[in-house]
Amino acid sequence: MVHPQLGRYPAAKQVIAHVSDTHLLDGGAPLGGVADTVSALAQTARQLERFGTALDAIVVTGDVADLGEADAYARVRAVLEPLAASAEAHLVWVMGNHDERGPFRRDLLDAPAADPGPVHHTVVVDGLRIIALDTTVPGYHHGELDDVAIAWLDAALEEPAPNGTVLAMHHAPIATPVALMDVLELRGQDELARVVHDRDVRLILGGHLHYPTNGSFAGIPVAVAGATAYTIDASAGPRELLGVDGARSFNLVHLFDEGVVTSVVPVGRFRTVTALGGDLLAEVEALAPDERLERFSRKPVA
Repeated sequence: MVHPQLGRYPAAKQVIAHVSDTHLLDGGAPLGGVADTVSALAQTARQLERFGTALDAIVVTGDVADLGEADAYARVRAVLEPLAASAEAHLVWVMGNHDERGPFRRDLLDAPAADPGPVHHTVVVDGLRIIALDTTVPGYHHGELDDVAIAWLDAALEEPAPNGTVLAMHHAPIATPVALMDVLELRGQDELARVVHDRDVRLILGGHLHYPTNGSFAGIPVAVAGATAYTIDASAGPRELLGVDGARSFNLVHLFDEGVVTSVVPVGRFRTVTALGGDLLAEVEALAPDERLERFSRKPVA
């Protein structure tokens, strides 16, 4: 069903759920003995189910498992794969520094685990190209794009996609107020900027930081999703790194013909302050534009 346009902007052309840093452990054990990552992921899935088939893709930007364990990957896949199937959405997995390439390939991508190389791959969603770029360095937690990775990306971007490209990576090329995270930043950013310059990259998605944030890189908007496992409290001070059992979130990405909007969605069950449902929306949609303002915009008379 086509609904009338209520404001300046038409409906988004594509909608992406951007989930990151689930950090599950074998057997569903609590992370750090505290964080219930299993329940957090389940709650995230329940909230995403509300969108029905409105989602075009679910992109998971790394640290799917905390220690690269097969059971952890199986648990995340068992939650998100049926969700994606029900939503008729593509499920895109991106490597993170806590993931291990062999198990990641085998347990999430159904690919041979023996390949030691980076896990780069591309998914096309209704003309939108999503490139999953592996920024990990085996045995380390920082990120790096070496000459081989840059060459791969350069070739992948050679031909523009009909609806442009979203580049998804774990280590986002963006500054952080948390000083210790600077050590674990992405290396090779100058080379990345050169490759994406004047190409069709519309947005860069990232994770790793464990709090939602936005910025730009080489003129391209960057959106980092907060973690579902735990959150780094950026208010702890620039010389502290404090992870807290709360404030979990994921992002929604709406791509329009002429722009991109990212929105942070808190994960959890919260007390309702106000609720306006579909009945009111249908009523407003049935009215003429000036009548809509009278029905919904006008303040009540005291």
